[in-house]
Amino acid sequence: MLSVQRAYHAYLDEMDLITILIPKDMQSSDNKTFFLLDGEIRLKLQCERQQDIENRVKYQCRLDSSIKPFGKLYEVCDELGNKTDLQIGAVIRTDEFDDHFYYEGDDLGVRFSKDSVTMKLWAPTATDVRVKLLFPSDQREETLPLKRDDSGIWTIELKGNFDSVFYTYLVCVNLIWNEAVDPYAKAVSMNGVYGVIADFGQTVVEKRKPAPLAQLTDAIIYEAHIRDFTIHPNSGINQKGKYASFTETDTKTGKGMTSGISYLKELGITHLELLPFNDFEGVNEQNVLEHYNWGYNPLHFNAPEGSYSSDPENPYTRIKELKTAIQAIHANGIRVIMDVVYNHVYIRENSSFEKIVPGYFFRHDQNGLPSNGTGVGNDFASEMKMASKFIVDSITFWLKEYDVDGFRFDLMGILDIHTMNKVNDICKRLKPDIFILGEGWDLLTPLPYEEKAIIANAGKMPGIAFFNDQFRDNIKGSTFEVLDKGFILGNSGNPEMLAKIMSGSIAHFTNPAQSINYVESHDNYTLWDKMNLCLPNEPVENKQLRQKLAAGMVILAQGIPFLHSGQEFYRTKQGVENSYNSPDEINQLNWNEREQYAHDVRYIQHLISLRKSHGAFRLSSSQEISRHFQIFRNEDGIFAYCLNDVGAYGPWSKIAVIHCSHRNGKVISLPYNGEWELASSPFIFQREANSVQLVSESIEVKEIGTFVLFQK
Repeated sequence: MLSVQRAYHAYLDEMDLITILIPKDMQSSDNKTFFLLDGEIRLKLQCERQQDIENRVKYQCRLDSSIKPFGKLYEVCDELGNKTDLQIGAVIRTDEFDDHFYYEGDDLGVRFSKDSVTMKLWAPTATDVRVKLLFPSDQREETLPLKRDDSGIWTIELKGNFDSVFYTYLVCVNLIWNEAVDPYAKAVSMNGVYGVIADFGQTVVEKRKPAPLAQLTDAIIYEAHIRDFTIHPNSGINQKGKYASFTETDTKTGKGMTSGISYLKELGITHLELLPFNDFEGVNEQNVLEHYNWGYNPLHFNAPEGSYSSDPENPYTRIKELKTAIQAIHANGIRVIMDVVYNHVYIRENSSFEKIVPGYFFRHDQNGLPSNGTGVGNDFASEMKMASKFIVDSITFWLKEYDVDGFRFDLMGILDIHTMNKVNDICKRLKPDIFILGEGWDLLTPLPYEEKAIIANAGKMPGIAFFNDQFRDNIKGSTFEVLDKGFILGNSGNPEMLAKIMSGSIAHFTNPAQSINYVESHDNYTLWDKMNLCLPNEPVENKQLRQKLAAGMVILAQGIPFLHSGQEFYRTKQGVENSYNSPDEINQLNWNEREQYAHDVRYIQHLISLRKSHGAFRLSSSQEISRHFQIFRNEDGIFAYCLNDVGAYGPWSKIAVIHCSHRNGKVISLPYNGEWELASSPFIFQREANSVQLVSESIEVKEIGTFVLFQK
């Protein structure tokens, strides 16, 4: 980056307003006159306002509205001939700029063919753009100019075969040159240093389609990190930490128990949500085990991460391996949800967005400073038309090219409702049963409250699901007050909220499919670690029962169940609350514990099977829940409800579900006369023909856990 010295400054702050700041020692008279210089053309500016600001004088001057001073160097001079370049200022964040330079085309980035390449870059404030080509075969470099059109698009067409050639853009804005990777790059070099011109015709993988879902509430989501899930020595997987690990079938632990994708298939989940696998900072692709990172440091949004590839130096390998992994997961009947991070970038100043169009892609506060609702120093300005378009274009690319089945939006509350609804509409049009979900937290970012994609505005986004923090915190206790106890830890002090969350939170959401029910995820303490802090002296057996109770409440509640990988066998991160860059020893899934707690894993498998076996556990509308869901006990650590007249949804006409958070022993009166059959309890979950347990009128509950009874 060049340092430019200026005697005074002139900024374009609106499409027709120039702000000029002159040091007072340059103020030669009270009647300053200013001109816009366009080459040899000299246009007088109309000064509307003069204001003293400390040691400078501020002038605001109107420009003829027919003049659009973009795309080449303009200068401002005064009556004495003192000149300065006209810099792009606050105009970048005005609606007029946004409307004038919005580009609807779907051809940004690289368009490849065997005998030519077309490259397009949106850079309306640049005065010069060049592409730097690097030919890996002989390390030859070539720099070529792009041509600008009135919409701010810079274009170049190259004749010949440029397959696998590396490239960056050199962009000049406000007399400062920056080198940047194409934001639309779909292939990148090692560690994302260059974009790569790629022929995606070489990456085609045969698609496999899982059986269609009848409704979104049929989904059961399991969250995992590619490296965590496979890196443990006892995972039975050869290609540990790699995309290709999901192509290994029939993998087993040392004791012969299923692992990897076979384990997930046996468990019965429908969706595998993978932490970010677009190209991110934090892991050196030349030495992948040197550092660890979850992947929430996005670098290139449209290219796969190289550390999960067997050959990160080859731009094609990561693309093909990721596509193959997704289709291998599909072949096992499981869909893939991609965790996406469009709310921020790793470092704003170093990002391609900021280097190419400074000041546009990031949200600023009333003082003109970058906002920080994300807590990482920048908020992506999704309300700006080309920023919104980038998100939509990127999502569309991943859906079409990689055949993913859903998107989980990290810190979705930073983004705006319009963008999220557009994402949802386009995705549903391309893949009707796609799943869009996100974190709808209300964060401190200067976007109007009514425009934020937050839980409180869920009614404005009926096709999008939200992580239900009320469910999480009322079942296990507050995430942010570590010693706070929820229902499963013995606190039954909020029966009204318990009733709300277990019935799909339909008092708040438009339908139960908007509620993602969970008690733990990659963020914060695992449930096991929180319990160890809340209940340090409780017997391990009791804590295990409490964790299974939590799973029972998550899996059988109305809405969408979400499980964190390893939750089913008491995953611990050794008390580390935020393990985003902790070593593998902390983050890895411990497959020894999968063996140790195989019986408990079978219990979770049983609960999933139970949910799948009867549609009453996954009602798809608020009306159905209101009609069939009836609470018959909600006090003293007992939450019990009946699903009435549900024979149309499955083999049982009535279902009673009892969740108990203590071992005090309670006799629970059942809501209807006649015999009830016990389908599930903490210790009885595999019924055999000769071990049917019948009860009538009441049941004595003496254990911590979930009890399910039915009438045929």
